[in-house]
Amino acid sequence: MLAEDSTLLREGLVRLLSEEGHEVLAAVGDAVALLREIEQLQPDMVVVDIRMPPTHTDEGLRAALEIRKRWPGVGVLVLSQHIERNYAAQLLTSNAERVGYLLKDRVAQVEEFLDALERIEAGGAAIDPEVVRQLVIRTTHSDPLARLTPRERSVLETLAQGHTNAAISEKLHISMSTVEKNLNMIFDKLELVHATGYNRRILAVLRYLES
Repeated sequence: MLAEDSTLLREGLVRLLSEEGHEVLAAVGDAVALLREIEQLQPDMVVVDIRMPPTHTDEGLRAALEIRKRWPGVGVLVLSQHIERNYAAQLLTSNAERVGYLLKDRVAQVEEFLDALERIEAGGAAIDPEVVRQLVIRTTHSDPLARLTPRERSVLETLAQGHTNAAISEKLHISMSTVEKNLNMIFDKLELVHATGYNRRILAVLRYLES
């Protein structure tokens, strides 16, 4: 199900997803219509723009948060024209399972967009690399991220995008054992409570970065 007020982008997404074998149950232009359609049709996943009518501020985000609360089994991918750190934090720190936050420019990179949908559908997370980069960048001397090595920082950034250990290994061209070693060091240095479960680790990192 799609919610996007730009007719051109909305129709483009419908065509793209249909060509890739996805069934688009509904494509609407505002958050009110989106919530109404979800209640009736119960989709597997929703792609929603943050800014929609009538005020074009945070209607889409508020709809996404309501969807997460009322229908936790529905995957949610939020699209944003620009990086909005507060909005990203509100969405991602509520629950990092079956959720994503991408910049609209990423949609044009079809493979990355489809990969994000697949990860969300599988129960994971998909966070735009640029969003993660801005979350990770800190300038104060008290920043605990300053204790990370360049390799550990790269692993953290890739982890926070929603990638599995195997994907981190492939993207950074390092062994699985090196990935695991770096992850253990990251969580030790950031003083994060060790938690089992891939998505909970991501949630812990994002919560810490936004604290």
